[in-house]
Amino acid sequence: MNLHESKIVRFNCKTFPPSQFERQKYAEYGLKPLEVECDTIAEAMPLVKDAAAIIVVAQPVPELLISNMQQCRVISRLGAGTDKIDIAAASRGGILVTNVPNFCVEEQADHSFALLLACTRKLFEQRLLFLEGNYDKARELCRPLRRMSELKLGLVGFGGSAKAMARRAVGFGMEVLATRNDLTKPDSLAEQLKINMTTLDELLLQCDIISLHLPLNSDTHHLFNRSRLLAMKAGAILINTARGGIVDEDALVDILQEGHLSAAGLDTFQVIDVHSSNCTNPTHALLNLTNVVLTPHTAAFSKESSRDVSYGGIENLVAALSGTNPPAAHIVNPGVLSQSG
Repeated sequence: MNLHESKIVRFNCKTFPPSQFERQKYAEYGLKPLEVECDTIAEAMPLVKDAAAIIVVAQPVPELLISNMQQCRVISRLGAGTDKIDIAAASRGGILVTNVPNFCVEEQADHSFALLLACTRKLFEQRLLFLEGNYDKARELCRPLRRMSELKLGLVGFGGSAKAMARRAVGFGMEVLATRNDLTKPDSLAEQLKINMTTLDELLLQCDIISLHLPLNSDTHHLFNRSRLLAMKAGAILINTARGGIVDEDALVDILQEGHLSAAGLDTFQVIDVHSSNCTNPTHALLNLTNVVLTPHTAAFSKESSRDVSYGGIENLVAALSGTNPPAAHIVNPGVLSQSG
């Protein structure tokens, strides 16, 4: 297939404009993607009908849209998570789905730890009291705070970002526990950092801070429901830079208001659409809580991560259209390769 003649549709051009690095790659390969922003699937339908490839950041790609892709060979996700793409439908259509899985593990760990520090030191609440001139109350608020090196951090999931988080926590003198599906699998970093690999139930029982590092799928949706949130240690803190749907947000609000959990640091949301091109003032009970630190899904952001995701995503697309395979770690549905082979 002639790359220069291939129709490529690049979604989310306003919400996530192409970076300088992305444009460098387009120029390098002579690509001229159609840059669009679609608020509905209906808007996207005619655009993908004759596309050889699509590039997405936050654009949902459901079965309905995939069914209209008559010539598409690859869906290139500029990012790691693929929960907004119907992978099964793409596979049935013989469409390769690629991602860039490790482009922001350091940034996500930095951001997770920043939220952790903001929550443990009550920085947001202190700021509000400071602005009121209520300095005495701010000092009283801080008297019960705990020393970081006396706290236990629990990591749910033990992939790249969790391991990067563990390195930071150990540097602060924290004891780290972690859980994952296969607890019997040896891990050199866990051994090196003396991380206790244990069950999720034990993690919740012991840890002062829980940080989520999981993909969103049918197994992890609302994994942290009311019963699991209540199973966390009294006064614990929840950090989520993974996916909003992993946590039952309504239950989280109730449990924070009831005082069982002391704080939460959130960068991802199920109800609040931080990727909408129609920006309006969000409304959710989480926004009314002073013990919740919120950021609009910015954990992945840095100049370096922008470079890595742009280079990786475009290289994936070019490889797929050129008839060579992207790196195995970047292929979400490898079964498609055997179909075409």
